[in-house]
Amino acid sequence: MRYYTREKKTMKLTTVSESNFFLNFCQRRLWLILVLGFSAGLPLGLTGTTLQAWYTVEHMDIVTIGMLALIGQPYVYKFLWAPFLDRFVLPFGKGRRRGWILATQLTLIILLAGMSQLNPSDHPGLLALVGLGVAIFSATQDIAVDAYRTEVLTPESRGIGAAMFVAGYRIAMLVSAGFAMVMANFYGFESTYLLMSALMLIGVVATFFCQETPIQIQKNSNLTEEQRPISLKRAFVDPLKEFFSREKAIGLIALIILYKLGDAFAGTLSTTFLIREVGFDLLDVGLTNKTTGLAGSLIGAFVGGFALSRMGLFKALLSFGVLQAVSNLGFYLLCFTGPDYPIMVSTVFIENFCGGMGTAAYLALIMSLCDKRYTATQFALLSALSAIGRVFVGPLAGVMVNQLGWADFFIASVIFSFPGIMLLFWFRVSINKFYQPSLP
Repeated sequence: MRYYTREKKTMKLTTVSESNFFLNFCQRRLWLILVLGFSAGLPLGLTGTTLQAWYTVEHMDIVTIGMLALIGQPYVYKFLWAPFLDRFVLPFGKGRRRGWILATQLTLIILLAGMSQLNPSDHPGLLALVGLGVAIFSATQDIAVDAYRTEVLTPESRGIGAAMFVAGYRIAMLVSAGFAMVMANFYGFESTYLLMSALMLIGVVATFFCQETPIQIQKNSNLTEEQRPISLKRAFVDPLKEFFSREKAIGLIALIILYKLGDAFAGTLSTTFLIREVGFDLLDVGLTNKTTGLAGSLIGAFVGGFALSRMGLFKALLSFGVLQAVSNLGFYLLCFTGPDYPIMVSTVFIENFCGGMGTAAYLALIMSLCDKRYTATQFALLSALSAIGRVFVGPLAGVMVNQLGWADFFIASVIFSFPGIMLLFWFRVSINKFYQPSLP
């Protein structure tokens, strides 16, 4: 009889958890976050892959095309000006975050429209300069949207909120890097960039419907009644002081850097591996990454958000971290099978699916670590730290492939996943305090 009661109780908890997940999924703010994710992701492809393609078809020299990669630097260093968004409230937008989001979106519309009036053959330097402006304001929009998302999402809805944002961001990258080049093939890049400028209006409309959640006022001499630092100096100092005053702060930074390190190692040379080593052609790899890879990451993000609402943050990070590591073994298998298309498609899907689950939990962790008084600065800093592995593993990965070969390299990528996973156990108690599943 006791066993039956316990089983019944467990069934009740599961039902409530599922109900809370779907109630969260239906919230208007989550769908607005999806649209804001689209607005945040759209400029990225237009200053990266699509812009390089435009310079390429205009027969610009390879040195100039290579220099275009520098346009992406603002995304890495955005934490340097994030304190301005914590300190200052713009006189429109009805909120600390909405004003900045709206200002950056309107500026991006103007800059993208300006790019549509230029051509690499006539104004290569000016076009690149305007592209740099797009990257700066796009990175600033990221700061404001990340801060808004962190502040309005409850702990219970962070998983599905992260999934919605990732979905919007990935769809936007497909539009700006995939659809944009197809359209440019028929109508030209000038018309394409003008259309992309118009698509930014979708984000503007969503911003008008967003509502900010007031932050509870605390007694603190360094804060105003709006919970903002009283000076720009304090806006720079206080977020760092608050974070590093926490117990095991250095360990938390290590966790942020290491958690997706193995995933970054496997992904950084995956395209080169599939083409040069396994023998797939460019079309096969491109179509698989754009379709199967995108589908895997989107499904994984939503499955991760659902699982997070039931498991809690620690269990989700642990489970998804292990799955991320094991999914790299699909590339190891391809080292011996050769160009087997079904195995390649399965590998790309599983790797992106597990990575999408890990990303949902990872973003929930970063949101949990942010003090809402300094959300813009702390989120920008932590997300910059999370990019360290992704940015700097490339050169080391190339050396490792030369020294070890592809098969041992992918085994090493699995091994590199486990330091971050082991750190989770050190922070188990703290992480469980950050987030608990929605149970009665």
